[in-house]
Amino acid sequence: MKKIALLLTLVVVSQFAKAQEDNSRVITTGVPFLLIAADARSAGMADMGVATSADAFSQQYNPAKYAFSLQKQGFSVSYTPYLTSIANDISLGQITYYNRFGAEGRSAFAGSLRFFGLGDIELRETGDPNEVPRVVNPNELALDGSYSLKLSERFSMAVAGRYIRSSLKINDGSNDASAASTFAVDVAGYYQSEEVAYNDFNGRWRAGFNFQNLGPKISYDNDDLNNNFLPANMRLGGGFDFIFDEYNKIGVTAEITKLLVPTPPALVAAIDADGSGAIEPAEQDIADDAYAQALSDYRKIGWTEGVFKSFNDAPDGFSEELKEFTWALGAEYWYQDSFAMRLGFFNENELKGARKFFTLGAGFKYNVVKVDVSYLFSASKVRNPLENTLRFSLTFNFGDNFDEL
Repeated sequence: MKKIALLLTLVVVSQFAKAQEDNSRVITTGVPFLLIAADARSAGMADMGVATSADAFSQQYNPAKYAFSLQKQGFSVSYTPYLTSIANDISLGQITYYNRFGAEGRSAFAGSLRFFGLGDIELRETGDPNEVPRVVNPNELALDGSYSLKLSERFSMAVAGRYIRSSLKINDGSNDASAASTFAVDVAGYYQSEEVAYNDFNGRWRAGFNFQNLGPKISYDNDDLNNNFLPANMRLGGGFDFIFDEYNKIGVTAEITKLLVPTPPALVAAIDADGSGAIEPAEQDIADDAYAQALSDYRKIGWTEGVFKSFNDAPDGFSEELKEFTWALGAEYWYQDSFAMRLGFFNENELKGARKFFTLGAGFKYNVVKVDVSYLFSASKVRNPLENTLRFSLTFNFGDNFDEL
């Protein structure tokens, strides 16, 4: 029973779940909730944030942006319903706090907590409908801290540490149901140019990178062969702000990401060695054994080795490596720094997850309070766990303001 419940939980939590084709090699990891966009601003621009302008939610995408925040301090909360078509109690919540300090605000620290709850799951040992079920509440969380520093007037870098806890195992009285845990680090950078005067408008360039979730595998059974890679990934992005006047501004941003996780081995096709025209059971067994060995070797790969192998280990070579990159485009319009409209598009190759979706979003700012909402439309045959879902974020900024040069 515990194995079935755990399997169902992992299927629900996986944001990459799909009916895989025989030739697809979707990269799966542990704790995939770390990759879900937790705030509505980023969600409104197709889950991007590594090179957008600084906000309170920069912790998840690029903490180096905090050194360019226009407010000294900020506090934010967000709520994201998940899989609303099948449940009403699965959700992702996040709280974040940041503080810019030091001479001329060149440094900043931030902390955040993300909590992914899978709601109540009823367990029954028999098929008797009158049996009183045992209710469990699987959940996962990540506690972050970061420090960012301006290395020049236009460029900053940051490091972040992350404690990860995953409580998915089901206790049936005969097993160790303690939560699995591990840690990870991020290394990020952010560039923001000065405002440049063009013929009909002013503009500002932005660029950012982040190597995220670099850390040891997570294990639920203390078994090296059943360890799961963390969703380590590389984010690269760039953007430009069109500043038409003091009331109207449009920011456009592009971003690419790649999981820094090895590609799973390809299925081994059975060979008709005796030329009989049919695959005999013994020939199929040879192919199955070869694949089992390849899978065993894959599971023995360490996390540091896996980061480097992720760039050159795809069975179909460089063409398949390119398919492992996702890309997104987003735009944000601000009127008088009080009202925002957002849109975006996200694309993932059909053989690597097949996620494709459009997003819309809006933001409203009044004094120190900002409210953001977003909505997702799937453009793929594979259903997205977040489609037809409203996401909400609330931000409070306070303290001194900094000039944007």
